[in-house]
This record gives sequence, C-alpha cells and structure tokens, in this order.
Amino acid sequence: MVQASPRPLLGAIRYLLSLVAGALVTLGFSPFDFWPAPMLAIGVIFLLTRTLPLRITARCGFLFGVGMFGAGTSWIYVSIHEFGAAAPALAGLLTGLFVLSVAALMVLPVFVLYGWLNQRFAQRRWRPWQQALLFSGLWVLFEWVRSWLLTGFPWLLFGYALIDTPVAALAPLTGVYGLSLLMVTTACLLFALVIPARQKMSRTGNVVALAVSIVCWGLAWSLDAIKWTQKSGELSFSAVQGNIPQELKWDPEYFTSTINTYTDLSEDSWQQQLIIWPENAIPLLYTQVTQLLAHLDALAEQHNSTLVLGMPVDEYDSGEVFYHNSIVAVGNGKGRYDKQKLVPFGEYLPMQWLRGLIEFFNLPMSDFSPGNPGQTLLEAGSVRIAPYICYEVVYPDFAAGLARQSGLLITISNDTWFGKSIGPVQHFQIARMRALETGRQMIRATNDGITALINHKGEVIATIPRFSSGVLSSTAEVREGQTPFMRFGSWPVILLSLLMVAAVLLARTRKQATSLP
Repeated sequence: MVQASPRPLLGAIRYLLSLVAGALVTLGFSPFDFWPAPMLAIGVIFLLTRTLPLRITARCGFLFGVGMFGAGTSWIYVSIHEFGAAAPALAGLLTGLFVLSVAALMVLPVFVLYGWLNQRFAQRRWRPWQQALLFSGLWVLFEWVRSWLLTGFPWLLFGYALIDTPVAALAPLTGVYGLSLLMVTTACLLFALVIPARQKMSRTGNVVALAVSIVCWGLAWSLDAIKWTQKSGELSFSAVQGNIPQELKWDPEYFTSTINTYTDLSEDSWQQQLIIWPENAIPLLYTQVTQLLAHLDALAEQHNSTLVLGMPVDEYDSGEVFYHNSIVAVGNGKGRYDKQKLVPFGEYLPMQWLRGLIEFFNLPMSDFSPGNPGQTLLEAGSVRIAPYICYEVVYPDFAAGLARQSGLLITISNDTWFGKSIGPVQHFQIARMRALETGRQMIRATNDGITALINHKGEVIATIPRFSSGVLSSTAEVREGQTPFMRFGSWPVILLSLLMVAAVLLARTRKQATSLP
C-alpha cells in the first residue's frame, strides 16, 4: 500500500540515500570492477521507493540518476575543461547540465512509470516479488531506450559489470541487456526478502522467485562450455599507439612530426599482414594527403601488408562538401568506412547556433556527417573486418549487425580527450563486451591507450601501457559462425522484460477485479 509522505528528516535521509546509491553504481565498472556494487545500489533504490507516493518516488529516482551519471560520467568535465578550454566553473556547469539532462530523460521515467503503476494497482497489497519483477523489467526496458533516444547514450549499462564473472557466458546468447536483467532482477528479489511478509504465500512467492533467479545464474555459468563460433584462420598484426599530445594533434606545424611518429613506429611491422593506426592518426583531410596515402599504399603493397588508418575524409557532391570520420585501408586490402554513430557536440553540433559561443563548441573536426548505413566491410587480404570508430562500439545491436559478415573486429579510438579519467577505461570494458557478444576477436588501436587484443570471450590477451608510444604485435584469430545475439539482437531480452511487466500487471488486474464487490 502507498504510505503517507515521510517526515522532513526521514525524507532528507531518503533523498541522500538515493543519491549515494546512484553514485555507488560506478564502482561496478572499470577501473574499480566491484560488480556487487550495482546490485547493492539497485536493491537499495528498489527498497526505498516501493511504497512511496509517486512524486517522492520520482524525486528519489531522479537523484539516483544524478548520482549514477554524476559519478560515472565525470570524465566529461575533463574533455570540456582541459581540451575544450572552458573555465572550471563553466565546465562544471556544462557537465552538471549534461548529468541532470540524462538523469531526467533516461532514468527518471523508470521511476515515474514504476511509481504510477504502484499507485494504480495498490488497492490490494503488492507482493514484494511482483514489485521486484515489475521494477526489473522497467529498468532494462529503459536501458534499451537509452541506446537510441536522442541518438542514444548506452553508457553504464549494468550488464557490463559482469564481464569478468562466470555468468558473462550469457552475453553471446542475450547481449549485455540479458546480463543487466539477470543482475537487476536478482538484486531486487534479494532485497524483497527483507520486506516483512504478512502472508505465508507472499513469503513463499519471494523465495520461489529468488530461487528461479539463482538457477538462472547457474545456467548462465554453464553456457561457457558452448562454442558459438570457430576459428577459421589467423592474421598477424601490429597496432600502433602514437601517444600524440591532444593539444598538438591538430596543430598544422606538428603534422610532419605526427606522421614521422607513426611511420617510425611501424618500420619493423611491414611484414605483418595487418597494421592499424588509431582514429585520426592522419590529422589532415583526405584530399590534402593524396601523395602520402599513395606512398603508404605502395609501401604496404610491397610487403603484402594492409594498412588501416583513421583520418577525416572530405567528400564533394553537387557543390557541397561533407566531412566524415573515416577508416581507410590501403596496400593489400581495400575499403573505406565512414563513422555512422557520431558524438553530439564532439563530432557535430545538434544546434549550430552554439558554434562560436565557447571554445568547446569549436573543437577540431566537430562538423562531421554520418556515414551511410549498409557500407561494405574492410578487407585485409581475404579477411573481412568489421570496423568501429570510437563511440560506435558502445551500441550493442549496431555492433552485432556489422559483425555478422566479418571474421575479425577492429576498433580505433582517440580517448586522449578524456585524459587520465575513468572514461577511457570504461570505454575499453564496453569494447570487450562487444567481442564477447559476437564471438569475435577484437583489435583495439588508440592514440594513448588502451591498445589491446581481446579474444572471443572478451578476455584481454595483450595490451600496451597507457600514455606511452609503442606497437602491439601479435596474431589474431579469424573466426566464423554467429552467436544467437548476432542473429536476434536484443529483441528476446526486450520481449522478456515486457512480458515480465505485462504478467505482473495482468495478475494485479485480475486480483483487483476479484476483490471488487
């Protein structure tokens, strides 16, 4: 039953707990990797809000979102202040506005809907396990909504926290949302057990629901023995980490030094079948460096090697010029890929009138156009490669779609924008999940880390230390076959979450109908 509003002191404590619980979520992700933290956080907020009036539930949920994104995406401040030349106060204000907006648009609706349904069907007492299933289904549905609403921001998905646990084997079957559903449902059911049960049936329902959840953990663990994909070949490679300072990267006077850095580091790697330079390794437009590309093409072809590199590409159509953030393959390979998932305010301005307002909105290459869907994959010899540029790797279904016809994944990035913050490490954790979901090995090449080889189980095989220049040389497996997640995407989990919500509401509707005189 919905209770009256708490007294002022109790209310203040409740709001503070909501904020702290949200901040606690961050500890579940890299570099902290304490996966029980999100379970504790979501359990606490579920317990806090299950009997509150709608308006207080909404406030607690909003504060939970503020704490979650305030702590978990604090790295945005680094980009705005250190590399966007915004004063600390302004950078703090813009970061705060971002956090408030994401909390309001992508977390608050979960609690508004949950609180409204709690009140709508509260004529007879809720059973705690029913509320747990309702809340869990709504949470995962809105995690999915976050992946596409306003271009999407699928960051801090709870399932990422389970990447280094045995139940990570569920990811090739359900994707990251399946892991989120498993974690959130279990957490809410565990906390439901501490709710006093006035009826024996209510207590039994709690225990049965939790038992089913725990069985699912065991089944997820057992999936590790299944081989969804198989090795079909291998490819020798070198991934080059230039460690070019961000403040110099786009300086025209530093261009020659940048190119020399990459060519010198690559000097002993031309015998490799594949060489990878990171995002915008060449910081000039395609038409400005045709001679350089011709030289690199001839050099790579001479050694029967493929060079894949990031650079901005200018394309002209009917008198208009379009700029793309691209990957280009030269030498014994072919293809060009234009980034499709652009970063708002970083690679394009949703509101052009902001340009010139402050230096942050004039960042280099902040006027890109998205690439066309359905682009062909890159090729290195006979190996088809699915490419992802930086932010694109955070989209589970998008990544799975590109991977279907590939034997290997590569992602290039320039996380230098986020300095020594936790952002680049979180980004790397997300990339690992994409390798696990698709059963493909992934080569990740970045400007200053984390450059790495990730195997088909999302495990890190080798890396280069961050904030240093170097070359990672190894052999990557080429794999064939498709995981269930590659075939069906996130839809089975979305439908299961909807079914959980619908089943609980149907049961409540019937119970209310039988209680009417």
